[in-house]
Amino acid sequence: MDFADFKRKIFHQFGINLDGYKEKQLKRRIDSLMLTLQVQGYEAYLRLLQNDLRERNRFLDRITINVSEFFRNPEIFGVLERQVLPDLLRQRARLKIWSAACSNGAEPYSVAIILDEITPGRLHRIDATDVDDNILEVARRGRYDQTALKNVTHERMARYFQQDNGQYQLREEIRRRVSFRHHDLLTQEYESGYDVILCRNVTIYFTADAQGRMYRQFFQALNPGGVLFIGATESILNYRELGYSKIAPWFYQKGA
Repeated sequence: MDFADFKRKIFHQFGINLDGYKEKQLKRRIDSLMLTLQVQGYEAYLRLLQNDLRERNRFLDRITINVSEFFRNPEIFGVLERQVLPDLLRQRARLKIWSAACSNGAEPYSVAIILDEITPGRLHRIDATDVDDNILEVARRGRYDQTALKNVTHERMARYFQQDNGQYQLREEIRRRVSFRHHDLLTQEYESGYDVILCRNVTIYFTADAQGRMYRQFFQALNPGGVLFIGATESILNYRELGYSKIAPWFYQKGA
């Protein structure tokens, strides 16, 4: 079985589309897993994934790169807090926000904290999705170690987290403001009507074709005037062609 056959089998059996990922990076990660497990060949590895739930979860975790932290790149998050969200809130009282490929939940919870501070007592809709069901369970628990909280101020730590056994539990009032669900950006339809979409440090793992499809689908999912927020390692070179305007580095707005 060659690598192309392996990818097809993974899609048919587990519904995970690997064709949109950059092949060299993807193959390197999978080959590293196989080497660690001392598995010879893709056919043998596929059988292992079929029969061993733990290894299947490990495989998915490696493929999806579950790394996130609160207020990642705080100087960029500051633009969201001081410019983007206030501008949108001047136009509408309640926002609909999507954190795509949300990983451990730190990103959508960061947005929930900001909105709690700038619109106290007002409820907004925050959807958070990921392809990895295991990491979604981690996100729902809202329990983090210190490394995920390095950008959280002392004031926010005191207000929104409770320390417990060396970890930090996010308060329930913030956790219940985020709705988590499974979603595959490469294969499933996108919901619409969003004012902000965050998809950060994700598309760098996808092919140029997959990136283009995603950015077009994000555009369709945004309300007029809505904003797409991408990662510090990413850029949309053809944003004008797609219909966006660039309102700040890493922030792209759909025309009103």
